[in-house]
Amino acid sequence: MTVSSIPLRGSIVALVTPMHEDGSVDYDALRRLVDWHVAEGTDCIGVVGTTGESPTVDVEEHCEIIRVAVEQAAGRVPVMAGCGGNSTAEAIALAKFARQVGASSQLQVVPYYNKPGQEGQYLHFKAIAEATGDLPLVLYNVPGRTAADLQHETVLRLAQVPGIVGIKEATGNLERAQWLVREAPRGFAIYSGDDATAVALMLCGGHGNVSVTANVAPRLMHELCVAALAGDVAAAMAIQMRLLPVHKQLFVEANPIPVKWAVARLGLCGGALRLPLTELEPGNQAKVEAALREARLLEP
Repeated sequence: MTVSSIPLRGSIVALVTPMHEDGSVDYDALRRLVDWHVAEGTDCIGVVGTTGESPTVDVEEHCEIIRVAVEQAAGRVPVMAGCGGNSTAEAIALAKFARQVGASSQLQVVPYYNKPGQEGQYLHFKAIAEATGDLPLVLYNVPGRTAADLQHETVLRLAQVPGIVGIKEATGNLERAQWLVREAPRGFAIYSGDDATAVALMLCGGHGNVSVTANVAPRLMHELCVAALAGDVAAAMAIQMRLLPVHKQLFVEANPIPVKWAVARLGLCGGALRLPLTELEPGNQAKVEAALREARLLEP
């Protein structure tokens, strides 16, 4: 990835973190998942984000997940390392580690729980970029989880900071995303963080999708992104209609509860979660299973 141009286009999987039944991280399964995504055409592997259960892994595990993913990818595909925190110092420390072990970029979420204002958010991201500016920084705005919202004008201010190269726009608000497409500087990437609206955002000028669905349908999500980025509406929408039930049901409970169940159902890795997350409710298991079958990801 470079800072001077749009760093990446396409499907960025928001990868689950495989765990053993005792809750320990399953690094062997993580390596297998990385290999599978490379083989299936995933354009970038995002680790230790929301879907990767970043709130429940400790700092040592967080760093080791990044290190193992980068090592296993071995330059075949870029790795976007989730390095966010509600402590600026901790976010900088994680980003420095990610840079040290060879990650291609860092994903930095809006600080959660402590609810900083716009100036606090600006200074937070600016400080991280100044400390780790040679590791391209992608902002991550998901106010439904963070309780703080990175406003449009603040994003435009941050887009002028060297090292900040894009944003994962996870509000699902297409009008809002279009204003970013219209007003962000050339070379600033706008990625969807919402599978259900990602194809529309890319057709409006976005640059890719940080995808939960790609955990179970990486080849299809890659092909969807290729079509959408090329402006091939018919091809993109054909895949979107196929995957629409999956997009919906993978959020029938809080992410990553449904996708962890789905990857286990497909035999990709175990489905264990850490408290306070709990196993997908039986009724919702049936909904996710039906969606996987409808999308032809499982045999009828």
